[in-house]
Amino acid sequence: MPMLYRLDVAASAVGRAFGAEAGNDPWRGGHVAPGSFAPVITAGREMIAGPRPSERQPSRMVPRLWGVPPPPSVHDAPRHGILSVRNADSPFWIGNLRNSEFRCLVPCTAFMEWGRTRDREGKRSQHWFALADQPVFAMAGVWKDSEIPGFALLTCEANAALRAAGRDTMPVILSPDRAAQDLWLHGGWDRAGRLIVPYSSSLMRERGSPAG
Repeated sequence: MPMLYRLDVAASAVGRAFGAEAGNDPWRGGHVAPGSFAPVITAGREMIAGPRPSERQPSRMVPRLWGVPPPPSVHDAPRHGILSVRNADSPFWIGNLRNSEFRCLVPCTAFMEWGRTRDREGKRSQHWFALADQPVFAMAGVWKDSEIPGFALLTCEANAALRAAGRDTMPVILSPDRAAQDLWLHGGWDRAGRLIVPYSSSLMRERGSPAG
């Protein structure tokens, strides 16, 4: 599960990449840390009350905080909230996941996973991953609203590249096929849930730590 990722393109380019209305989103590119705002792509119905309209709404890019407040029963959650969905069948998540309007795309250009080794100073190694087939790609996300407009990333079993770095899980990365992204935003859970699979290791490349 990444604890840091980057989106090194501006809001207008993100909107074009995913066919979404960017509006006046101020994003100029940079890193995203837990508890900070980042652009996400929604199905266009966020914060709109009432029955679903008969016509599909345009996808929309909106800023949300990475991290969802935990349920009241959890007393030892991190301050930044819950960053990832490890169990898609959890009662805490399943209602939002079954309702496509709460799913979102999380644009990304690279993400970081902690390695199992440490350097001479005792610092854990960082592994940054980008995709060979997608300069800007979408991670599968889900959003929840309480007092904080947060989102979390879906995770799945790690592929070979992530296992080599010492990880058991990885973010769910959607293919560049617009149909797959559309399915995550609009499709029934019986089909959208099948997208929760590891991305091909052959299409991933490890890179040095980005600047900034």
